[in-house]
Amino acid sequence: MNLSGLKKNLNCSIDEKREMINQNSSLLSIKRQCELLGISRAAYYYEPKPICAEEQVLLNIVDQIYTQHPYFGQRRMVAYLKRMEEPITVGRKQMRSCYHTLGLEAIYPKPKLSLANKEHKVYPYLLSDYIISRPNEVWSSDITYVRLETGFVYLVAIIDWYSRYVLDWELSINLEAEFCIETLARVLGCGKCDIFNTDQGSQFTSKDFVGLLLSHDISVSMDGRGRALDNIFIERLWRSIKYECIYIHSLANVAEARAAIENYFKFYNYQRPHQALGYKTPAEVHLNNAN
Repeated sequence: MNLSGLKKNLNCSIDEKREMINQNSSLLSIKRQCELLGISRAAYYYEPKPICAEEQVLLNIVDQIYTQHPYFGQRRMVAYLKRMEEPITVGRKQMRSCYHTLGLEAIYPKPKLSLANKEHKVYPYLLSDYIISRPNEVWSSDITYVRLETGFVYLVAIIDWYSRYVLDWELSINLEAEFCIETLARVLGCGKCDIFNTDQGSQFTSKDFVGLLLSHDISVSMDGRGRALDNIFIERLWRSIKYECIYIHSLANVAEARAAIENYFKFYNYQRPHQALGYKTPAEVHLNNAN
């Protein structure tokens, strides 16, 4: 692909951008092509580590249990699996690996946590006792695990707190920050909020992600460590999409996952009534009340 071709495709997903890079180009090095497409060389060279069928089953089981009981830490999850009708024996080291792969953390506060990049600045939580009165006042984002038949991908979404409207989303085969930054950039191309809330994950504390928010004069808010309920609305979104879409479909690959999630979010935004919204849809509340 030539230079003009690269520049025309900056709004594609990371996985699509990886496919565009020409390894045999005599005009542009791999490094330069990555720069033009806005992805890191690490993201380009990344290849997901193959996992065995047994490990995939365990990841799916842990994900489903955690969705029901997000306060389960690693020790409690190990004990819970042993007490199931069909017991599963897992060591702490293996469970630690599962939680890391899934991007999970129990919601109760704990000291000396180290999932975030220590070099990144962590911002205070701004939403305690904060009264939200309109759309586009507070947005938030998070990442969750999406299981496939023979693997998994990660889903990031940005949601408006007032209306519960899903503003945008993206899938990625890895946890590099680029897919979160791309999604945020698309949303900010259409508007902005006053406060943006995330957890303290390295994707959201990265300089590029935070810098994009600050460049739009948006206040940055971050959950207290280990407190998923600080971002409760998007946690409820994950529970909804998993039980109403992901767990009831057999998603063979990324393309099927993308199609299923796209259909679900259209349903969620435009057809699914919310009790907390007076049984209106998020789109009705968001689009009719947005500034």
